[in-house]
Amino acid sequence: MSSPGAGIPPVGRGRVAAWALWDTGATGVNAIVTTFGFNIYLISEVGKGLPGSTSPESWLGRAVLAAGIAVALLAPVTGVMVDAEHRRRKALAVLTGAVVVLTASMYFIRPDHHYLWVGLGLLACTAACMDLATVPYNAMLRQLSTPATSGRISGFGLAAGFIGSVVLLLLVFVGFKSGSGDTLGLLGIPNSDGKPDRYAVLVAAGWFVLFALPLLLTVKSPAPDGTPAVGFFGAYRRLWTEVVEEWRRDRNVVYYLLSSAIFRDGLTGISIFGPVLGVSVYGLEPTMVPLFGAGAFTIAALGAVAGGLLDDRIGSKPVIVVSLVSMVAVGITLMCLSGPLAFWVCGLTLCLFVGPTQSAARNLMLRISADGKEGVAFGLYTTTGRAAHVLSPWLFSMFIDIFATTRAGLAGLCTVLVIGLVGMVLVKVPAQR
Repeated sequence: MSSPGAGIPPVGRGRVAAWALWDTGATGVNAIVTTFGFNIYLISEVGKGLPGSTSPESWLGRAVLAAGIAVALLAPVTGVMVDAEHRRRKALAVLTGAVVVLTASMYFIRPDHHYLWVGLGLLACTAACMDLATVPYNAMLRQLSTPATSGRISGFGLAAGFIGSVVLLLLVFVGFKSGSGDTLGLLGIPNSDGKPDRYAVLVAAGWFVLFALPLLLTVKSPAPDGTPAVGFFGAYRRLWTEVVEEWRRDRNVVYYLLSSAIFRDGLTGISIFGPVLGVSVYGLEPTMVPLFGAGAFTIAALGAVAGGLLDDRIGSKPVIVVSLVSMVAVGITLMCLSGPLAFWVCGLTLCLFVGPTQSAARNLMLRISADGKEGVAFGLYTTTGRAAHVLSPWLFSMFIDIFATTRAGLAGLCTVLVIGLVGMVLVKVPAQR
């Protein structure tokens, strides 16, 4: 195992802050476009009156699936291409620009089902470009940290993303969507022609530009190291070579990729189906879902910071294992309770452990990857995560069908976390340096 960063002086706080601010912009866009905003607009307003037997929700699922397949195919290639440090900032700038343009283009999607296909295409392309952008972004972590600080810097970046989502969601809600009547929000946006949601995507695009520029302008690319550029098929040939070499070097890297893909899919399942369970099982008012989301992001941010500090002290694996055990325990407890209060308490407690798990998982990928192979490592990290993305929806639905109750879906999500936990326990990681 190499020891990257030995003898390297600490990176300035300004560059670390610029790196974290990119996550502030990116996570905010995800919140507005794929979680609490444009996706809901597509199925509730744009897709209204869609002819045929297939619902807008089903078409949305297919669009997200298409984005996932694209990422699974392209993330490894992106990883190979950004193995050379001098290519990372350029790749990140191109993908960031694509996300900004695609997000802003959503403004032209009117509440008419004829616009649904274009809207779904924009959403799928935005989601794919954002996922691909995380490959060079995560690979930059080694350029901005030392082995002694990578955990806290990873946690800081994740926390900045969570806080950014909270702030942007509140700005959009208060400015464009609060209240009722012919106009909405403090800005008096006309409640017609989808304008509140269409203006929201413009704000999200501008938000990303604002917070991405510091990283793109301040983190300079090193001089080319002579690494030759590779084409699309050449990247796959090189990827296969890299995977074989990684397997021979340390099979635990491959084991970790598999186990982390499973428990990260469990985290995704909780974020997607948690609000559904809150409304349908625990009596949470639909109007309170955005407020719960803001609280969840805030708690997750605090957990990410605390987990990052613990990561540097005790190592990434203990943080992940303890967090997963705690989440399973809280999930089982919630299955035995009822009422909105139980959902608020247990739901926010679950979110407290989401941040440390995500932060430590990313940092452990960095620590066990070979020096100079961060691009390949995070390309595979993104790919395996996407490949496992079917597990949570499948078990969630299967448990509901078997036990004939929506509450049982939570058991399906806990099962995914347990499978990932068992795999994580079996992974051997290098001693904390």
